[in-house]
Amino acid sequence: MAGSDDIALLAKDMSLAFDTGAVLEDFSLEVSAGQKILMTGPSGCGKSTLLKCFLGLAVPKSGSIAVSGQPLTPATVWSLRTRIAYVMQEPDLGRGTVRQIVERPFHYHANAHLLHSVERLNELIDLFGLGIDLLDKNVSKLSGGEKQRIALIVAIMLDRPILLLDEPTSALDAQSRKTLSRYLQSRTNLTALVVTHDTDCFTFADNIVNLKAHVPGEAK
Repeated sequence: MAGSDDIALLAKDMSLAFDTGAVLEDFSLEVSAGQKILMTGPSGCGKSTLLKCFLGLAVPKSGSIAVSGQPLTPATVWSLRTRIAYVMQEPDLGRGTVRQIVERPFHYHANAHLLHSVERLNELIDLFGLGIDLLDKNVSKLSGGEKQRIALIVAIMLDRPILLLDEPTSALDAQSRKTLSRYLQSRTNLTALVVTHDTDCFTFADNIVNLKAHVPGEAK
């Protein structure tokens, strides 16, 4: 087992429950720093909620969570969130132009030291196949695939050591899926936990974790 300093994400004996009942039981996951882990499972088993648990945005019914070797608690949640970039399946980018949306996080105190990352914007826009003229477009006019790519670009610019992605290729075309796959593969020091049904896209992943075995009532 890796030392605690080498474990980026840890879930131990965790259970999740919705109003309809338990959806995940006795689940444990250890992700070492730099690993790329894919997470799959039946619809409604709590995959997206599990990502939110690592951010402290959802609370498990039981079990414990640690990020970068530190237990996730009310006292540590804010500092630990600064180590994680998170991209939802259907990103809510807010209001304004794409440029405003992309630059907005870097005006927050916690990210002010990363203001230089904005210099990478044109490079990343080009990498993900988006024209520079898109920056002046209102986000309300973007397609689902464009929103996903913009959210990914912001996450990359935040330059955090852990990346949580929820179905990041669901609205992407084949070329954009390949671009994302190549990018993640190139970032050897980046830890990524990816909820996806598109496992063929990330053939380089270190492991695929199927939550089916931890879903009450599912065949083991």
